[in-house]
Amino acid sequence: MEIGDGVATVTGLDNVSMGEIVILKNNIYGLVLNLKKDSAGVIILSDYESIKEGDVVFATDEILKVPAGYEMIGRVINPLGQAIDGKEAFKIEKTMLVEKTAAGVIYRKSVDTPLQTGLKAVDSMIPIGRGQRELIIGDRGVGKTAIAIDTIINQKKQSKKKVICIYCAIGQKQSKIAQLTAKLDQSGAMKYTFVVASGAADSAAMQYLAPYSATAMAEFFLEKGEDVLIVYDDLSKHAWAYRQISLLLKRPSGREAYPGDIFYLHSRLLERSVKLDEKYGGGSITALPIIETLAGDVSAYIPTNVISITDGQIFLEQDLFNAGVRPAVNIGISVSRVGGAAQIKAMKQVAGDLKLSLAQYRELAAFAQFGSDLDRATQEKLIRGEKISEVLKQPQYQPYSVSDQILIIWAATKGHLDDIQKEEITVFEKDFLNFAHQKYADIFDSIETEKKISEDTFSLMKKAIDEFKKYGAN
Repeated sequence: MEIGDGVATVTGLDNVSMGEIVILKNNIYGLVLNLKKDSAGVIILSDYESIKEGDVVFATDEILKVPAGYEMIGRVINPLGQAIDGKEAFKIEKTMLVEKTAAGVIYRKSVDTPLQTGLKAVDSMIPIGRGQRELIIGDRGVGKTAIAIDTIINQKKQSKKKVICIYCAIGQKQSKIAQLTAKLDQSGAMKYTFVVASGAADSAAMQYLAPYSATAMAEFFLEKGEDVLIVYDDLSKHAWAYRQISLLLKRPSGREAYPGDIFYLHSRLLERSVKLDEKYGGGSITALPIIETLAGDVSAYIPTNVISITDGQIFLEQDLFNAGVRPAVNIGISVSRVGGAAQIKAMKQVAGDLKLSLAQYRELAAFAQFGSDLDRATQEKLIRGEKISEVLKQPQYQPYSVSDQILIIWAATKGHLDDIQKEEITVFEKDFLNFAHQKYADIFDSIETEKKISEDTFSLMKKAIDEFKKYGAN
């Protein structure tokens, strides 16, 4: 009946279903997204320039599926599962339903295995477990993608079962997608990662489908008992694409012109992230959705929706980023609702009260700016907090192993760095870890195998730092 902006109104398909694939001329596929009394709203899944009013449309009785298989790893593909990296086609092992009901409570297990990000600030205070959904939220350009990419790169260090990673780019510039893929390749992460990309130039339909397709592909590996990490970058653009489609389909608009089911859009997507019980294969899908805020407004419509669906959020703040704190995590409102269950005992032993002392330090630091006389205890807290803040800073693409994190966080929280100048901490940390690896390798072996710190290991740690401070690396 009509066609415009990738949305067609079709009539005469009496028995067509919601989510069904229809074929238009030149073998172009469409997806039914609207059902009215005498017509259906169809979004076109490829170039729609050749389609005209009056063309014939065929129903297929098929629900949208995407291909999946192990050969996808290391590739860049579009939301329909076609390779877009110029390499040869890959073998399809199975086709997966793009829209699928999430696993029920009976099949699930509570999150108990850590997913190490390699970032000291995250692993110590906002731990992420396999099967969790942790939102990364913040303004534009404060390092949201950097946290996700560092987490993917860090999976290379996991000695036991490798986590298969999927980076789903929604509405990103092609240059940025190419840059990230090159970085992952360079760091050896593409051996267990693939990218599902719908660029900014792609149609709203493709941007809308991207996260669902990526999740369907993740479910293929989940069925095989694998652990999967999926990054949705970002769901704000996904909501915009869906709003665009909904308005073109003439659905009534609600708050901020979004359709009424915008909450359901993301809840049915993120609910598919799961930690399965061993009886059902024991695999997991961990989700790191990314949301962009405007001027740090976490109380806007889409951010509050996604915060209420996820199991915690990492909030990145512009002011901290500008002050050189990177990752720019605001400890006050960042939280992991899985918490200590997703941490090894050794990390809990050293980082138990880290979050509280950092929050107290930030408050005291704001107060101390007024320059009033401070008592000794307050001064000590300020010095300790400053050193801990310095230790939690970390350059991009340099994830730390969990034992390295534990040793340096222990040194900072126990006051061993109080007498070191703020500017020298980065160099001290690097040299101390190198020294400990050479002369006190038992500390790291013990933490890696035991997953907890014994009294003997604590005394070894104390001995190591005392010796290093006395004699230096030599």
